[in-house]
Amino acid sequence: MSRTEAPPLPEPLRVPVADSHTHLDMQDATVEEGLARAAAVNVTTVIQVGCDVAGSRWAAETAAAHASVHAAVALHPNEAPRIVHGDPDGWSRQGAREAGGTAALHEALAEIDALAALDHVRGVGETGLDYFRTGPEGMAAQEESFRAHIEIAKRHGKALVIHDREAHADVLRVLADAGAPERTVFHCYSGDADMARICADAGYFMSFAGNVTFKNAQPLRDALAVAPTELVLVETDAPFLTPAPYRGRPNAPYLVPVTLRAMAEVKGLDEDTLAAAIADNTARAFDY
Repeated sequence: MSRTEAPPLPEPLRVPVADSHTHLDMQDATVEEGLARAAAVNVTTVIQVGCDVAGSRWAAETAAAHASVHAAVALHPNEAPRIVHGDPDGWSRQGAREAGGTAALHEALAEIDALAALDHVRGVGETGLDYFRTGPEGMAAQEESFRAHIEIAKRHGKALVIHDREAHADVLRVLADAGAPERTVFHCYSGDADMARICADAGYFMSFAGNVTFKNAQPLRDALAVAPTELVLVETDAPFLTPAPYRGRPNAPYLVPVTLRAMAEVKGLDEDTLAAAIADNTARAFDY
């Protein structure tokens, strides 16, 4: 089986659900094809997430054009230091760029702020902190950007979508210090069971991706087990984090049922009960 070959369509869900976090702009299929495949397995809504100004504009335009798409807009945590300090190696899809300083960061944040005001934009994210890819020199830019996104989400009454990679304590610290928006979603939840209890106490939604199915992901399954069902979401983060047994092959919203079924097993719930809860939770989280 080719690593590049798309996995087959899973058995459709009986209860329609939403993919709470996807990147249609990074997938091989057209938007129309991607949405049709998703709908064929009863994934009837997707949240299209922007990671930079151009991607956020695209997310907003795509949501405006498709009733089943809602947008989230932001500068990814790794984007903020690139704007401020430059990116001579250009590892991101934008290629190399010059350092723009904090003035360039504020300009980009103003664009995100304007997009966040749009009605079909239901979230501000993915924002947060990422200590995996950005070293100590980028931390100040990341935190400034994160705090600005929190303020934007609160001002426009939108959900805050968190990207937290190897930065759990600082993400929780900033949220507590700045005051989290009414609706906060930990995308691709990556904490342990203890952190899940902290998130639950704060009323934060926890969205689980395909990595919850990986063999080495027992701490994630432990977290899912203690996460209150009314705060659990499902996502693909496609084209990344394809669930087992298709790990390493391209991910897309139509694979949500694979992850959801694995989650139902962990929660000790039947598939329909969990799907109904997740559908309700996602609509509450993103206020649609």
